[in-house]
Amino acid sequence: MDNLITGFDRALRAISGVANSTRVNPAHELVDGALSHADRRHSAGLMRVNHVGEVCAQALYSSQAAFARSLLARNQFVSAAREEEDHLAWTAQRLRELDSGPSVLNPIWYAGAWLAGFIAAKQGDARSLGFVVETERQVEEHLSKHLKSLPAMDFKSRAIVAEMQSDEAAHGAAAQALGSQPLGLLERMGMRIMAKVMTTTAYYL
Repeated sequence: MDNLITGFDRALRAISGVANSTRVNPAHELVDGALSHADRRHSAGLMRVNHVGEVCAQALYSSQAAFARSLLARNQFVSAAREEEDHLAWTAQRLRELDSGPSVLNPIWYAGAWLAGFIAAKQGDARSLGFVVETERQVEEHLSKHLKSLPAMDFKSRAIVAEMQSDEAAHGAAAQALGSQPLGLLERMGMRIMAKVMTTTAYYL
């Protein structure tokens, strides 16, 4: 019952954008340059996509940790989720600063990601860790594109995305070191298609 309550609380906080950061926001001392209305709207769209990604990360790691078979794998999922919550808090704060908000479809994104994590976990720790490695690799690519697309004067969003990219790389490396099993081509392609649907939709909604 305690685990059920904790999981429900985590889901509510992730979906609503209420998260606590244990690390200082990398943008806390930065001041943006001149941003036009179009710049701010574009930055908000990209940061909403990143916020959705962090909502999905909370769901993924929550389900993977809950059904992990080894303590080492479970601890890795829990540790990564803690750092991802920092990202969730940072992106939520940035959205507020840009006079925008999180995706209205967050409940759907969370549910879908939790199910994906559950399916991965039920295939064993090696496959579950492999899912993490591929997920983080695709997220790194996605964040790299955002760094190129964000307005040059949006120093705050750039600092947040850069720190997120570094953390995602570390999470993928840690999962690989624990003995991950690579995913097949069709699985990787399916993940890319779903990610494309999510990112395209979340930019606007």
